[in-house]
Amino acid sequence: MRFTSWASPLPMETSALSTISYVARRGGRIYLYCAGQFGMISAGSDFLRAGGSRHGQFAFSPFLSPPVRLIWRGRAGHLRVRDGYDQDRSPLYYLVAAAPLLVRPGSWLPESLQPLLAASPNLFFGVMLGGSLWYVARRLYGNAGGYIALTLYCFSPAMIVNVAGTHSLGEMGALWGAFGTVFNAIAVAHTLYAPREVVLWNWRRILLLGLSLALAVGNQFSLAMLALVILPLMFWVAPVRPGAVLAIWTTAIAVALALLFAGYFFEPGLFWQGMRHARWIDFEPAAFGISVSYRNAVPTIFADSPPLMIALPAALIAYLGWRRTRYFGNTAPFEIAGLMLILALGAPNFPGQGFHLTMLVFVFVFVSGVFADLLETQQSVLVTASMCGLLTASAIWNLWQLGRV
Repeated sequence: MRFTSWASPLPMETSALSTISYVARRGGRIYLYCAGQFGMISAGSDFLRAGGSRHGQFAFSPFLSPPVRLIWRGRAGHLRVRDGYDQDRSPLYYLVAAAPLLVRPGSWLPESLQPLLAASPNLFFGVMLGGSLWYVARRLYGNAGGYIALTLYCFSPAMIVNVAGTHSLGEMGALWGAFGTVFNAIAVAHTLYAPREVVLWNWRRILLLGLSLALAVGNQFSLAMLALVILPLMFWVAPVRPGAVLAIWTTAIAVALALLFAGYFFEPGLFWQGMRHARWIDFEPAAFGISVSYRNAVPTIFADSPPLMIALPAALIAYLGWRRTRYFGNTAPFEIAGLMLILALGAPNFPGQGFHLTMLVFVFVFVSGVFADLLETQQSVLVTASMCGLLTASAIWNLWQLGRV
């Protein structure tokens, strides 16, 4: 469950920067080509094509003169390809990663800024996830909860590494999609207490829910189980209108499928083959019998967010021992985080950190909710001082470590 450095330079046979991305359909597969020379590029590995041989081959672009050749190498353990199809991610993942190349940065952008442009999709998703996390926590727990969650997120080493894209697979899109799927489902279910028409009045929220689900599944197929998870959550929030819940859920699923279909350029054959080769369930029961999985889980969580070494045990004790904290706003993120932890433990061979990082985001929400409740007790001064000291120390430590890089 630890991060692996794989941001090595992509070998190119071009002397000057040449960038282009396009999609070609060959032999029932989708290939994403990105040609260019980036040196030390943070997100360069995300620009690999979606499919192809495990051992690498030359890819020629008919639009370049002379042809620019990109040697593709599927790094062992990071791509699981069968019959030319990525089993874990849809073409959406690669299209988003290659989007910065569409502006042809080689002709106008200084070379020193090109890695920043390459990492811009992760930066965008990271900023949007931080804003979404603050907004949701603030709506659920007030200003205190929002700022606690945001501070935990902003100064989490795991999130910093993934937003920068230097030692990760670029999974911020999957995180934002998973987070949005759960809380958009809860939000749209809350609106069902108003006596209005179900689908038409909620069309914006339904589209947003479908977009979130497509983003999560497009970046990691096994996150599709969130589609099943949100249904009972919606019934829990709005038990008075089960028919409306089912109608909204079905419509959101249809929107997500349409967006995933668009990622395959509306070609039914390609879409069917992509879905057939996808690993929808990445779960190995035998992994739960390996003790090393449990020994590594807790240290990894604390390494990815050091303040949780104190904040998480305190939040769990308060949640289990104080009835006031056991309400829907705290229980839902707690249960989602627990589910993601189980899935992370049960998928030791998954090439990425999607489950673990998603769990971490929901832990931030849970911890902020419990501490927001503690701030309303008679010991609010003590809780405020402790939390401020903990978060300040974490921020200073992270800034100091970043300054040493």
